[in-house]
Amino acid sequence: MFDTISGYYHCNYASSPVVLLRHDVENRYENALQFARIEHRLGLKGTYYFRFIEDSFNASMISSIAGMGHEVGYHYDDLCACKGNCEDAIKRFEYHVKLLGNIAPVKTICMEGNPLSKYDNRDLWKKYSYRDFGIETEPYLDIDYDKIAYFTDTGRRWNGSRVSLRDKVKSSYHFNFRSTFDIIENIGKLPDKVMFTFHPQRWNDNVAAWTKELILQNLKNQVKFFMVSK
Repeated sequence: MFDTISGYYHCNYASSPVVLLRHDVENRYENALQFARIEHRLGLKGTYYFRFIEDSFNASMISSIAGMGHEVGYHYDDLCACKGNCEDAIKRFEYHVKLLGNIAPVKTICMEGNPLSKYDNRDLWKKYSYRDFGIETEPYLDIDYDKIAYFTDTGRRWNGSRVSLRDKVKSSYHFNFRSTFDIIENIGKLPDKVMFTFHPQRWNDNVAAWTKELILQNLKNQVKFFMVSK
């Protein structure tokens, strides 16, 4: 059996099996809340990274998710939002970390990999240090993926590296699972340390919403595949 943990601390060196459950919440907070409730019922804890989008931000839902014991973090997009201006981006970053910190403790952050922007949000840390803001971990920068297998539903598939510009890592682990059913069937073949990244807006039990996401994501994948291939 795997133990699940919400924090990333010392996970590179943990001696027992570990599954990290990461959720990148960009919109449809209600989907994230459903995720959190399901995991809570199962006795699991995950990390929920929230991006600040004016029409989507919901402090009440974030508080509810934190109240179940899940970790809350910032899904930062500041360098892209500020069009590469580092001074403006770090001010925006600090403001959002404090705003989120008023709802729940924030110890980890995770970049948002905007495929339409020429800027990489992680480049902000070439000039500044997130640890100066009380942040302990950024999973793209602080985890050894030769020790932890990484799976992400980017592109609405588990083997979507060909349609991902930035949500990818260098790792000695190589799997080719397209669907969740593939992962379930091969669960015994996974290493002792695994991270799963979910985008809750892609997961729906409503047929209309599920079909809409399927169509839109397939269209996006064609565009991103072209961009990755350039």
